Amino acid sequence: MTTAAIDPELLQRGGLTLDVDGPRATITLARPGVLNAQTPYTWEALRAIGESLPDDVRAVVVRGEGRAFSAGLDRKFFTATEVDGQPGLAGIAGLADEEADTTIAAFQAGFSWLRDPTRVTIAAVQGHAIGAGFQLALACDLRVVADDVQFCMAETTLGIVPDLGGTYPLVHAVGYSRAVEICLSGRRVGADEAVAIGLALRAVPRAELDAAVDAGVASLLGAPPKAAAETLALLCGVAEGADPARALAAERAAQLRRVRSLAAGEG
Repeated sequence: MTTAAIDPELLQRGGLTLDVDGPRATITLARPGVLNAQTPYTWEALRAIGESLPDDVRAVVVRGEGRAFSAGLDRKFFTATEVDGQPGLAGIAGLADEEADTTIAAFQAGFSWLRDPTRVTIAAVQGHAIGAGFQLALACDLRVVADDVQFCMAETTLGIVPDLGGTYPLVHAVGYSRAVEICLSGRRVGADEAVAIGLALRAVPRAELDAAVDAGVASLLGAPPKAAAETLALLCGVAEGADPARALAAERAAQLRRVRSLAAGEG
């Protein structure tokens, strides 16, 4: 992957901070005064981060500053045609089909790279994770949550749909029936239920969230990088619906690459 500089002004407009420390990158939603509400600039900045992270980054943590992970889309975008040069929902409604599709696809790209099997991604979630906030957490491979977490897929009850890539991982995490109920009811899912239904890996007291995520990242980075990347790719293929025969073939091919690499002293 080509490493490119990230425009600090874009990060600021998107309400994000980025810290890269060796094999770990931490993305922080940093608008605590509005519960880390997101805007199209947030998604543009997320996409830029995904395109520019160094190759040696093996783990990405996504977290929110303050008492919430993210309360979803900034409300001023719900009825506006345009806000600060970015389209609101009313503006998107007025676009031609192809232009509207391209616009929404660009928003989705800010989330979809988090499921690229070249690295493992972890959402550290506290407080509200609503709508776009829920979908951002779902974009990550793993979710570690505080005991005060409240997941909510609010879009359908507001007359729209989840369109930032959240439907696929939600169904895979909790199953079709639970996903239907969560989306159509718009109800809140707390920490205990999130762990019980597979939405979260574990729940911890709020004060212990950062430490739990740090420990989890350290354990995930313990595996040799190339073996970890191959294993992530195998698991991703199964999650995306590879049948048993294809999964077995993928394992054989990955193992052959690994043993040849080890035999050549490449690690």
